[in-house]
Amino acid sequence: MTQVQQAGEAGEGAGTQPRKAPDAASHGLAMAPARHRRAVADIERAYAAIPPGRPVRLAKSTSNLFRFRADAPADRLDVSAFSRVISVDQEARTALVGGMTTYEDLAAATLRYGLMPLVVPQLKTITLGGAVSGLGIESTSLRSGMPHESVLAMEILTGDGRVVTATPDNEHQDLYRGFPNSYGTLGYALSLTIELEPVRPYVHVRHFRFADPGAIFEAVAQIAADGSYHGHRADFVDGTAFSADEMYLTVGAFSDVAPWRSDYTGQQIYYQSIRGPKEDFLTISDYLWRWDTDWFWCSRPFGVQNPLVRALWPRRYRRSDVYRKLVAFYRRHDVAGRLPGHKDRPLQESVIQDVEIPVGNAATFLNYFLADVGMSPVWLCPLRLRGDLTWPLYPMRPGQVYVNFGFWGMADLPPGTSDGYYNRRIEDKVTELGGHKGLYSTSFYPREEFWARYNGPDYARLKQAYDPQGRLADLYDKCVRGV
Repeated sequence: MTQVQQAGEAGEGAGTQPRKAPDAASHGLAMAPARHRRAVADIERAYAAIPPGRPVRLAKSTSNLFRFRADAPADRLDVSAFSRVISVDQEARTALVGGMTTYEDLAAATLRYGLMPLVVPQLKTITLGGAVSGLGIESTSLRSGMPHESVLAMEILTGDGRVVTATPDNEHQDLYRGFPNSYGTLGYALSLTIELEPVRPYVHVRHFRFADPGAIFEAVAQIAADGSYHGHRADFVDGTAFSADEMYLTVGAFSDVAPWRSDYTGQQIYYQSIRGPKEDFLTISDYLWRWDTDWFWCSRPFGVQNPLVRALWPRRYRRSDVYRKLVAFYRRHDVAGRLPGHKDRPLQESVIQDVEIPVGNAATFLNYFLADVGMSPVWLCPLRLRGDLTWPLYPMRPGQVYVNFGFWGMADLPPGTSDGYYNRRIEDKVTELGGHKGLYSTSFYPREEFWARYNGPDYARLKQAYDPQGRLADLYDKCVRGV
């Protein structure tokens, strides 16, 4: 290991092309310390001891999925030994990381070296393995793609009980390419070797307002081509749509200096700040977690955005995993159904999705969504694949700029309709516009359509190769049927 480098001495952000670390394939089990090798041997034995036909679950304390399912008898694998950063190589700009490590811990470890993962998903308790197997995205995704694209090697416990190391060019390259969007149905990532990039101590953000959906997405296309907007370097790009005539692109640039520093972990709320002033400065750490304190804007139903409640709500509990646990508790105990007047309220549907739409069709989708569903704000996050490699279970076109639309909330159902009404309409619109839908939340696709969208033939080949006995759930059963 090289010496620790101070964050302020780091260079500019990394470019858009993948960079192979020296001897990337050997960065897995062979180079891991004895503690990790023992943990791998232990989980192999634990998995082998589970009787065939018994459901397998991971024993995890947190989840960012919104596919709630009833507790059912299952053998749970203890994966706590894989929840730490194993090593950071400052010179090679790589890290060897346990698959269950949260990005909160991963970013804290790498920022000490003046480095960060190329894409840091916006919620602290998303795990590295989860972001790779379930896809992740953030404001560096226009230049750096998705988390799985900066993975150099993956050590995976497969459904048939083997532990294999998968890289882009070894005998398990099919698993390396097929692991993203497999959601733990082919195996579990025990460790991953990932690329890192240098950071500056601050991020200078500017908020640009738009009053027309066509204009904001033309700006996205221009940033994708030029790497900047109005002279402001675009190291980070995301956006927020409050309505069809009030939208903002937030463009961030690494900075060595900060005339002031904002803090959105206290009384101030980040998404409200987007409406003014037009620029801001945050430390790199505060920028990475700017959305987590209020779970974007989803802390509203808990009253946390009320100044009086916020002042009493301990700061350590203003975080996304706390709110997600509250949602799970409310659902489990039907808290909403017990409130006075519940029977007189309109039926509602949970509309929680992230979808990717080609930038040329993005204005059409946003206009449709705001008119048909009427939910706001909506998160906008531009992205494109970092390189030419394709990922069969989530087929996106290399070179194509997409816009991720994130929307999370409840919508009143029209009279005579039932649960799934809005979600199914959105799925159809996404297909019509040549887009893709993430599978972390409820899906309503019929089986044949699902496999047409998510490459059923390739998935079947991977399942046969790495889980021929079907010990892990099938992707359709897990993501649509909720098995």
